[in-house]
Amino acid sequence: MKERFLITIITALLFSAFDLILLAQDQNKSLNDVKDIKKVHQLNDGIKEKAKSINTDFLVFTKKLRGFKKVPLVIYLHGAGGRGNNIEAITRQVVPLWRGIVKNIEDPCIVVAPQCLREARGGGRGSWKYEELNEWLNQLKGTLPIDLNRIYLTGNSMGGYGSWLWGGNSPEHFAAIAPIVGGIGPGGPKAVTKDLDKWAKNLAKVPVYAFAGAKDKVVPAERSERMVSAIRKAGGKLAKIKVYSDEGHGAKRLVISSAEYYKWMFSQKRK
Repeated sequence: MKERFLITIITALLFSAFDLILLAQDQNKSLNDVKDIKKVHQLNDGIKEKAKSINTDFLVFTKKLRGFKKVPLVIYLHGAGGRGNNIEAITRQVVPLWRGIVKNIEDPCIVVAPQCLREARGGGRGSWKYEELNEWLNQLKGTLPIDLNRIYLTGNSMGGYGSWLWGGNSPEHFAAIAPIVGGIGPGGPKAVTKDLDKWAKNLAKVPVYAFAGAKDKVVPAERSERMVSAIRKAGGKLAKIKVYSDEGHGAKRLVISSAEYYKWMFSQKRK
């Protein structure tokens, strides 16, 4: 039992360390192209009380939307290295996604990114919780010009897990989800949720495109493969997966540099 606990702690630390390395690789890149695009918004007081694991600040990326009534929303959930109470710490995780959208998609859109706290307000370990994310999304729907039939959910590493978790429990919100190297359990990178069949059933009618690295030693590609297989077994015909044969946990760089990722995402519409 003690040995299993130590393994869980070690893998979780590796999980966070790898995300920090990925963040460090972007530190010297200029952000001048997004200085007028990125805004910091705050949780409403009522939402703040219900979403205790989410930083009161969150990021919103969008160009001027004058003349557009409703536009697609892309939600990005960060990896473990972004946990904390400094919203600027996740900016460099989100910017490559925004740049990829600008490069590949002509339609205007909004990109938003919450930050998961290390310690939840009121105590306890901060983590992605679908109930809290639902509360936050309710605020977004009431304050941003969102096309409710084109809400897209994606995330990397711990954020990939958050995408499976949120989509698997509240699929009604999303036109599509795209988890990247994501785990499928709350107990660490290699854990498996007891609700896997429930998630699969809920996602059977949602377009899903999962991405993984065959050489990933942090979150095995088998976790994404297992989730997609379960969705298909539940009758889902809209789920697919791409496993990069020569990539590990850093497969995100290939995903977000691929036009296919954006073209697939923005072609989906909730029915």
